[in-house]
Amino acid sequence: MSPVHHVKRWMWLLAAYLALGLGILGAFLPGLPTTPFVLLSAFCAARGSKRLHAWLLAHRTFGPMIRDWQATGSVTRRAKWWAIGTMALSAVIMFATAPKWWMAATGTAIMAVTGTWLWLRPEPPARDGAQ
Repeated sequence: MSPVHHVKRWMWLLAAYLALGLGILGAFLPGLPTTPFVLLSAFCAARGSKRLHAWLLAHRTFGPMIRDWQATGSVTRRAKWWAIGTMALSAVIMFATAPKWWMAATGTAIMAVTGTWLWLRPEPPARDGAQ
């Protein structure tokens, strides 16, 4: 393996772990999304670590989301509702705490565009035992 390839692999691996860490934080912090960071982590891991990529695909929580996205670019309705709900909560917090109204309005507008795009994504086919 050439030194350049080795460095690129480590950069992808670092990006994968960084994105995964941000995704995990996003599960607990309003305004920080989980799904996009987990998907980014899987993308980077596929280029930097077959072992991490396989672990993500097999993960009980993250795996189905990643596999749905890779197969069809789809997002479950439950994930959409969670994302929209946390964005709405974040907008309320921003309007309550931002020093200028336009700061909260800008963040809310970005979340509205993102939420609209997310809502328009297809939903994956029902799994066995799913409603």
